[in-house]
Amino acid sequence: MRKLIVTQNITLDGWERSVVLGGDPVEEVLALKESDGQDIVCTGSISVVHTLVPAGLVDEYRLFHYPAVQGRGRRLFPDGYVIPRLELLEAKTFRSGVVLTRHRPRPEAG
Repeated sequence: MRKLIVTQNITLDGWERSVVLGGDPVEEVLALKESDGQDIVCTGSISVVHTLVPAGLVDEYRLFHYPAVQGRGRRLFPDGYVIPRLELLEAKTFRSGVVLTRHRPRPEAG
């Protein structure tokens, strides 16, 4: 699997199948979505997600719910964001108690 890394700060000497996307993340993802290929998955960077959500570039949210309270953290939809209306596509429970839910944004009402 090819890894796309959004950064302005590193080079990838020796990282196999990895590509740095050093431009504007919105423009980079728009170009990726227009090209042939498989799904684009964003893991590990809430700041990239915070850039893509208001640009309308998220087609599906895959959320893992863990049965533990960890205090405060960074929110998927911070204060001031317009929270998209979501449609539940799937809910799956694992033996560990973790629940995966898949959602897609609903189209805006006409």
